[in-house]
Amino acid sequence: MTDVLIVIALLLVAGAATAAVLNRDPVRQALVLSFLGLALALLFTFLQAPDVALSQLAVGSAVTPLMILLTVRKVRRRPGDGDGADKRAGRER
Repeated sequence: MTDVLIVIALLLVAGAATAAVLNRDPVRQALVLSFLGLALALLFTFLQAPDVALSQLAVGSAVTPLMILLTVRKVRRRPGDGDGADKRAGRER
């Protein structure tokens, strides 16, 4: 039974990794990366490595996708958004 669970977890990891690579939108990539982290944590649990699974769950499923989403949000902002500099200088968007 354990072998079947490991094979299923490996298929989930392979599918999620392929989806992350083939996806072009960074926001969707971050979400798929989060699912990949969950699948890897599941795989590590089945392989009897609970400490690695907990680390993967924290870092791979939460912290890394969050950092990617925050970075994408910051990069997508245009200079002058929200500070009113364009309006003060009399420029139209």
